[in-house]
Amino acid sequence: MASDFWSEVDRHLIRYGGTFTTEIIERAEGSFVYTEGGRRILDFTSGQMSAILGHSHPDIVATVRRQIGTLDHLFSGMLSRPVVELARRLADSLPAPLDKALLLTTGAEANEAALRMAKLVTGRHEIVSFASSWHGMTAGAAAATYSAGRHGYGPTVGQLAIPTPNAYRPDFVTADGAFDWQRQLDWAFALVDAQSVGSLAACLVEPILSSGGVIDPPGGYLAALKRKCEERGMLLILDEAQTGLCRTGTWYAFERDGIVPDLITLSKTLGAGLPLAAVITSAAIEEEAHRRGFLFYTTHVSDPLVAAVGNTVLDVAVREQLDQRAGKLGGLLRDGLLALQERHPVVGDVRGRGLLQGLELVTDRETKQGSDRLGALVTRRCLELGLHLNVVQLPGMGGTFRIAPPLTSSEDEIALGLEILDQALGEVSLLV
Repeated sequence: MASDFWSEVDRHLIRYGGTFTTEIIERAEGSFVYTEGGRRILDFTSGQMSAILGHSHPDIVATVRRQIGTLDHLFSGMLSRPVVELARRLADSLPAPLDKALLLTTGAEANEAALRMAKLVTGRHEIVSFASSWHGMTAGAAAATYSAGRHGYGPTVGQLAIPTPNAYRPDFVTADGAFDWQRQLDWAFALVDAQSVGSLAACLVEPILSSGGVIDPPGGYLAALKRKCEERGMLLILDEAQTGLCRTGTWYAFERDGIVPDLITLSKTLGAGLPLAAVITSAAIEEEAHRRGFLFYTTHVSDPLVAAVGNTVLDVAVREQLDQRAGKLGGLLRDGLLALQERHPVVGDVRGRGLLQGLELVTDRETKQGSDRLGALVTRRCLELGLHLNVVQLPGMGGTFRIAPPLTSSEDEIALGLEILDQALGEVSLLV
């Protein structure tokens, strides 16, 4: 019985953030998840922003079935062909000199490895990140996360925050009122220099901040940030956990800005929902890290099962031209969201790229006052109507919807999601 299930949840599960969705999920296929009670729910978050091929994609299912029967897990010092093949193909998908890969399990783990490598290679320890960042829950990654989860866990060392380049809420403006991101960036690094003890190692940022509110830095920002890093001998680490592998309309979000990071981390999208992550860097950085004794020996480093899945993800992405597909579907999604903004005064802003779009709800468009309560009401009504779209409802983060459907979604599924969201916005607006 369902009541027994939820009683066992209360008795046996540690709560790890937010609240649980009040549905028992029985199976998932394509763009939908199905409840034990027979309801079909359109998944507009790709699970945890990960299932870019939808759920139970036949190619992934076939790979897992084949691989689990031949080679699943090995001693961490042993190598297999799927691991080396995936490392090569990731290098081939990236610009030079990014040609060395470390295969891990989660985004937090990948960011942890990248930070350790950057600290070891530079001989420094200070890390700069955005004030609305999210990079994971392991020690180093959590220390570089500012959007939530900082209170109560004790001190972090060498962590410096810079303001998020949010054009919707600009803190620096030009004479005509436009967002002056260059002045903001100059001011930010003046503060970094003032606070630094002379040990700046790296800057870890998302090319589009996802949990931080789907904030897409203006064109030119990442190139300017890269110069700030180079001037200080810092490494630039880009966390493409949610933006990598075609979601934004290009294979990697940083491509728009014409830069090459020193290290890039991938996770969620690389495994299409299975636990697979990667750090990719240059041969020069890898060589120096190795010379200095780089150590990141984990139980599931270089596991063959998920590496085979990663190769299949790349196969599908190339075959289906998912970068172009995400660009086209993302255009339809964005147009639909902008139409909702015209119809519903509670929609303050629409922003994002490709199939990663953000919709921010406000109680007043003039003051841009956000509302977690409004976000929660719309989220709940959408779920009742058969749409899941708001994965983070932590304080201060629930009013911006992160909308990230699978890249395999159909145009009809995009239209269905917009239709349900339209209805929910209309009904909730009458209540507040």
